Amino acid sequence: MATENLLVEIGTEELPPKALRTLGEALRDGIVDGLAQRELGHGEVRWFATPRRLAVQIADVQLAAADREQEALGPPLERARDEAGNWTPAAAGFAKKQGVDPADLEHIDTPKGTRLGVRRTVPGARTGEALNAIICDSLRKLPIPKRMRWGASREEFVRPAHWIVAMLGRDSNHGEVLGLRTGNVTRGHRFHAPGDIVLQDPMEYEQVLAQAKVIACFEHRRESIREQVEVEASALQASAVIDPDLLEEVTGLVEWPVALTGAFEERFLQVPAEALISSMKEHQKYFHLVDGQGALRPNFITIANIESEDPVQVIAGNERVIRPRLSDAAFFFDTDRKTPLAQRVTALEGVVFQQKLGSLADKTRRVAALAADLAPQLGAPVDAARRAAELGRADLVTDMVQEFPDMQGIAGSYYAAADGEDAEVAAALAQQYWPRFSGDRLPQGPVACTLALADRLDTLVGIFGIGQPPTGSRDPFALRRASLAVLRILVEKSLDLDLKQCLQQAAAGYPAGVIAAGTTAEVYDYMVERFRAWYEDEQIPVAVFRAVSARDLPRPLDIHRRVLAVHAFAALPEAQALAAANKRVSNILGKLEDTHQFGEVSADLLAEPQEKALAEQVAALRQSTAAHLEKDEYREALAALAALRAPVDEFFDGVMVNADDAALRDNRLNLLKSLRDLFLDVADISLLAVGK
Repeated sequence: MATENLLVEIGTEELPPKALRTLGEALRDGIVDGLAQRELGHGEVRWFATPRRLAVQIADVQLAAADREQEALGPPLERARDEAGNWTPAAAGFAKKQGVDPADLEHIDTPKGTRLGVRRTVPGARTGEALNAIICDSLRKLPIPKRMRWGASREEFVRPAHWIVAMLGRDSNHGEVLGLRTGNVTRGHRFHAPGDIVLQDPMEYEQVLAQAKVIACFEHRRESIREQVEVEASALQASAVIDPDLLEEVTGLVEWPVALTGAFEERFLQVPAEALISSMKEHQKYFHLVDGQGALRPNFITIANIESEDPVQVIAGNERVIRPRLSDAAFFFDTDRKTPLAQRVTALEGVVFQQKLGSLADKTRRVAALAADLAPQLGAPVDAARRAAELGRADLVTDMVQEFPDMQGIAGSYYAAADGEDAEVAAALAQQYWPRFSGDRLPQGPVACTLALADRLDTLVGIFGIGQPPTGSRDPFALRRASLAVLRILVEKSLDLDLKQCLQQAAAGYPAGVIAAGTTAEVYDYMVERFRAWYEDEQIPVAVFRAVSARDLPRPLDIHRRVLAVHAFAALPEAQALAAANKRVSNILGKLEDTHQFGEVSADLLAEPQEKALAEQVAALRQSTAAHLEKDEYREALAALAALRAPVDEFFDGVMVNADDAALRDNRLNLLKSLRDLFLDVADISLLAVGK
């Protein structure tokens, strides 16, 4: 089968840097899918993305797909003609639909008898003919939230398009894409090589652009930036802090990266390092440097998109740009410290938290009361927990946070320390927002944990209480993240709190009538369901989580311990048999729970040796597992219960539960209930049964 190499490039104005990788990979997937839909085979696939282009290069694309034999079946042969030998309407209609004369219809044998039909050969797709549709379909499917038009064109794309390359071998005439004729002409670096570049072969694309000062491969460009930054840092005997998100964004901003090192005055180091880093990172896209102790150095590394003949001037320009930003941070820090943090709390009266839930001052009072209630359970001093909550939102009205929003909490921590507040209180102001994202660190001390939990519980109850829970696409108050944060703090810090009770305490802080009835139960169910994603990430089957959650337990740490225990139990060779047996018992007892009065097992009514053996095992294990359960040793309890497999199997093989004698029947039902209760003390393992 003949093949050719394929190159598709969309040349544009500067693309959004944070979306560049997503767009590049989506274009690749779209073109590959388009070929697959047409059964066109190919070799290696590569994608490219720079601020001014998206491209896909595919080796050895089949020029044509194999022809296919197509068969269309019509009515059964016996219904093809009427008694006079004429074609029936069914046969004539089928022939007309297929575009043939009825006499040309074939007799085709099928499992249901002989039928009229048509066999024809359908030519396979031709790559050259399909390429325009493949490209256009791929562009339409790109994940672009808002498309734009340009000039008088009715075409829409993420940015105005200026050139289109579509080369199948040397053939580049493939119609119009985004209102532009396809060709084999690309462009190099905007300043170093601004002219047109004629491509002779799709596979020379990356090399030709490199000569034109464009590193087309996103991954290669990112690694070039990383290496250059590390080299620049090592020259100063420092370490560069390379944030993955910043590295990704900078990669999307340049085509020919050149790392340059600048400096700023050491006096700025008196300002909180986080504010300086925010200025450099968020506003200027600089990488900051630290010394061997992790302290901020008065230097930065910027990535230029040009190889300057006078890099000193470029560095000086960047230093001039960053200086006012750092000066602002220093000014805000000095100004804010003139007013004690505690005096700013009253300003929160004028800041709305949520229209139906009041101001941030209202929220502060609720969180302070809740923190004081939770503190004893967390081993935190009540006064310190309350004080941290009272100051928790005060930095929102400081100049520093209003200018640098990501300093929320951090600024408050610095100001509280400067005001002479307790060290635990000051630390809690920053740590209350931990974890900020998946995998982030947790608050450290008991005061910080108390504040972090109280604030999130208040928000969860309040937003759910006014009927605004998260939907599939909207979660403006980040309640999913808040739920996972609460669970992580409770589990990973081994805090054995009753979550249902905590939610009720949070709800009690709101005025009567604000929180709808049933809210705390709804929030609890929502939060515990967040465990599902947690365990999926840990490769724990959903059935294991369901087996535990079916018990409707109030303590997340307890739930977590049980899930780990059930997961370990599920790996035992006895697990499936016992799960199936428990399912069988559940089905038997479930039909009787509303009508049958269960009681203790009577030894005098144990008639068969199998039920006697099972009763003895159940009684013995009840005592031994009770000791494990008192210490929350669920894994050990379930491991002990695994010994029940043989007596349970023998019981069901040799004992008729539904005996004619009512006393025997009731006693056997009581035995089954006592058996099931042993497992239910940990989880409903019947839900582990395969296929259930």
